[in-house]
Amino acid sequence: MASIDLRLLRYFVAVAEESHLTKAAARLGIRQPPLSQQIRVLEEELGVTLFHRLPRGMELTESGRALLEDAHKILALTEQAVEGVRRVSQGEAGRLTVGFTGSAAFHPFVPSVIRRFRELAPNVRLVLEESSTGELMDDVCDGRVDVAFVRGPYGPDRGVVVEKVLDETMLAAFPADHPAVRRRPRQRIALSELADESLILYRRHSGPGLYDAILAACAAAGFSPRIAQEAPRMLSTLSLVAAGLGVSLVPASLRRVNIEGVVYVSVSRPASLRAPLNLIWRDAPLSGAARRLIEEVRRHRQESP
Repeated sequence: MASIDLRLLRYFVAVAEESHLTKAAARLGIRQPPLSQQIRVLEEELGVTLFHRLPRGMELTESGRALLEDAHKILALTEQAVEGVRRVSQGEAGRLTVGFTGSAAFHPFVPSVIRRFRELAPNVRLVLEESSTGELMDDVCDGRVDVAFVRGPYGPDRGVVVEKVLDETMLAAFPADHPAVRRRPRQRIALSELADESLILYRRHSGPGLYDAILAACAAAGFSPRIAQEAPRMLSTLSLVAAGLGVSLVPASLRRVNIEGVVYVSVSRPASLRAPLNLIWRDAPLSGAARRLIEEVRRHRQESP
């Protein structure tokens, strides 16, 4: 089976369209003798005569006319393939799976970045996956998720890059009929006032970053929290609060969740009582779309107040 060099096909098309070796050589930016030689190489590879050599030009043979039609298609498909690969490499096409924790989704930074990425790369197939921090870490390690917004601070020991996006303040979430908020609206409480409360936390396996930050802050405030419940999802903790089973500490952006029966109160916060929001990705070559999203996160972080 003959193997045709695409360069020879381009030379052939130029000569066929110009019907003249000298004009085709000028169009291609090469000298006429080497072009004539390359046309003969192509004819020898195919075992056919492609041109009638005339005193004042070149005329396609029947075989040449048949090849010209296919040559146009082959070169067009080649250019299309090259352009497609280039667009994927530059993050203008392809597929991107973005993970996020339930609490991360409520911070305006995350949907804002996703929306901006969609505007910049409308031809990228964007897949969004919500899960816990621990599950997203596993998914990123295994390549099922390209990048993820998580609350956990860990990663390098597992071959995952962790980049801080922001630190968020935390609020106390009380049942609406709790004595601390029923008697009078509370603008702010000291963390130490929660020492005797039943605390509902987002379980450590699902969100070690928040869990450890809360325990460290409580220790700094001089007490060990009474953990009554651990919920699998952040929104589950608020449902348990609304049911009157205890008090929780949640990222301030969850104030946007208007759950009946829950009242949010600011905390006189030690420096350690912060909810980290990080972006993670596997420490390996990234797709163009993943690189583009990371760049957009960095740009948006610099622009955010």
